[in-house]
Amino acid sequence: MTQSQTPSNNNQAERIQKGCLAIDKTLYDFIENEVLAKVNVESDSYWSSFADIVKQFTPRNKELLAIRDDMQSKIDQWHLDNPAKDGEIDFAKYKQFLTDIGYLLPEGEAFQVSTENVDAEIASIPGPQLVVPVRNARYALNAANARWGSFYDALYGTDMIDTTDGKDKGSSYNPKRGAEVVAYAKAFLDEHFALQTGSYTDVTGFSVADGQLQIALGEQNTGLKNPEKFVGYVGSEQQPSGILLKNNNLHVEIQIDANHPVGKDDPAHIKDVLLESAITAIQDCEDSVAAVDAEEKVEVYRNWFGLMNGDLTETFNKNGKEYTRQLNPDREYTTPEGGKLVLPGRALLLIRNVGHLMQNPAILVDLGDGQEEIFEGIMDVLITSLLSLNDIKGNNTLSNSREGSMYIVKPKMHGPDEVKFANDLFAAVEQALSLPANTLKIGIMDEERRTTINLKECIRQARERVIFINTGFLDRTGDEIHTSMKAGAFVRKGDMKSQAWQPAYEQWNVDVGLETGLLGRAQIGKGMWAKPDEMKEMVATKSGHPKAGATTAWVPSPTGATLHSIHYHQINVPEVQESLKSRNRANIDDILTIPLAKDTNWTEEEKRQELENNAQGILGYVVRWIDQGIGCSKVPDINDVGLMEDRATLRISSQHIANWLQHGIVNEEQVMDALKRMAKVVDEQNKGDSNYLPMAADFDKSYAFKAACDLVFKGHEQPSGYTEPLLHQTRLAMKRDRAS
Repeated sequence: MTQSQTPSNNNQAERIQKGCLAIDKTLYDFIENEVLAKVNVESDSYWSSFADIVKQFTPRNKELLAIRDDMQSKIDQWHLDNPAKDGEIDFAKYKQFLTDIGYLLPEGEAFQVSTENVDAEIASIPGPQLVVPVRNARYALNAANARWGSFYDALYGTDMIDTTDGKDKGSSYNPKRGAEVVAYAKAFLDEHFALQTGSYTDVTGFSVADGQLQIALGEQNTGLKNPEKFVGYVGSEQQPSGILLKNNNLHVEIQIDANHPVGKDDPAHIKDVLLESAITAIQDCEDSVAAVDAEEKVEVYRNWFGLMNGDLTETFNKNGKEYTRQLNPDREYTTPEGGKLVLPGRALLLIRNVGHLMQNPAILVDLGDGQEEIFEGIMDVLITSLLSLNDIKGNNTLSNSREGSMYIVKPKMHGPDEVKFANDLFAAVEQALSLPANTLKIGIMDEERRTTINLKECIRQARERVIFINTGFLDRTGDEIHTSMKAGAFVRKGDMKSQAWQPAYEQWNVDVGLETGLLGRAQIGKGMWAKPDEMKEMVATKSGHPKAGATTAWVPSPTGATLHSIHYHQINVPEVQESLKSRNRANIDDILTIPLAKDTNWTEEEKRQELENNAQGILGYVVRWIDQGIGCSKVPDINDVGLMEDRATLRISSQHIANWLQHGIVNEEQVMDALKRMAKVVDEQNKGDSNYLPMAADFDKSYAFKAACDLVFKGHEQPSGYTEPLLHQTRLAMKRDRAS
């Protein structure tokens, strides 16, 4: 029995029996009273199909998890029998062993994916992608509405503009800082929407005549060097209030208002430059969410239902004023020829369901051997698909998919058999909900080692529904460490990206994606920029993602999406992808090279620094997860730099300490000492939070501190090094004890 299959003992809620299912009344009432009638699905039919699918797929899910455990046991034993010498193993012998146990599979013949009915935002519009916890309605709405972002605000409010020479932000508008913002934005327009003569700094007005954009430079008129980049306008031809431009399939709107505080002082009365920003957004049920029971899962599901029906709202107070947030409408323009152009006002939404490992007490299942918690990934797809029916069928005014598809990102799958399981599960749900085949699209997260090295075969298993692959350094590194936990001591965490496997992994993902025909049908993604306050550094470096052939990359905020969109104007990703298709694929031997330290003679100071860095990051995240149910937030690191953290960060840090403990680089006393020192640091960093529960006040009574310790000291025995089982177990215990 894997850790995830152990019941949580949080199963005393009132339940409704439906066949083999005992459904927490909170969840049952939500679906019965709020959902079924609205999506026109009959109750008995739904629950009957639900139970049938659970009966069919639960045994397969268990078998796949047993294969994970068996393979890990064999790999552990191989490393014990074949110890590394000076950080080196017998690589040829190791690779053959992985082949013999079915970890490294033979590669089949060439193929091309055939996914159909894919929205343009995924198929053909490269641009930034947000990932947001769907349990938080305000964040979910912010992400959905981040399709368009103010360039002026993004520049003014971040470190993109420095604070020297009187350019500080201040408590009110600073004209000197504002002038720098305007200059930056107009330089951007000059670069990507060049005039036939002159610069945007000299423009004094815009008009439209005979389908052409007329740009006044004082007494002179000019036009665009590339006139086809003018695609629409708002207002009258003589005095437009908006000019719509297009470059690399992304739109930019120059907004004009002579009465605006900024526009009145601009020669052309430009008040702002609006950039098409977050093209897609993943509404997350997984790594950035803490949802351990029916109560919390209903919050997740209710928000997704609101997004899919277009009626989600959230009212909140900010600076003493009450605001209500709702989904933005679409945007309407007049084309140069006088027709009508409607552009989406919202990011295209994907939803990340939970992976195959975790179970949840929201529903108990009895297949003849007693009750056990439902596998959460099975529950997620059955419920989130139901919640999406009105959007799939085109019944909403504020639609998400205009192609009648639903986009489900599936994380933490290990190899082709697990992708096939997800594909078969999706097909069964489509049949149960009377949906056409392949309506439910799948995003394959390439974040586990067995998926990476068999990526082509993983894609093959979902070739008619795949719309997304990506790389994720943190989870992928966590799996790297756990898989080879017994091989030897790993390099320091900060040195991990310089090891041979990491760049090979990043290239391999793009190579295999292009080889299997994802260009023009699916996204190839790259990972998160984790420092939301360091936008200047992001803009200076994150262009590497589209240059590497990625059609999208993750950003931590709507502002980050606006600024990252600059890179997709600079780089034509489809052209990059075409040029990369002819290169040799990355070397799989590099990917399989374990990043073991060649020399473990670190000084005591270096070991202390490594422990403190890892321990502080673990505690800073866990304390909010356990005590407050916050699955993703900006967590100060040991140097007080705010990092956007989710469970992937926790996985790598806990596994790294567990590895050093395993090989005697540090001992338990040193680790515990570091955890207690860093608990005091984290308490101090959170002293302004009235909901915060200090850990150092009583280590023995702190649920969060206990969970952090377990993640480290029991790290080697956690399935695949995942943190969820211990986090869920501890939060459920905390909630139960507080309620009693």
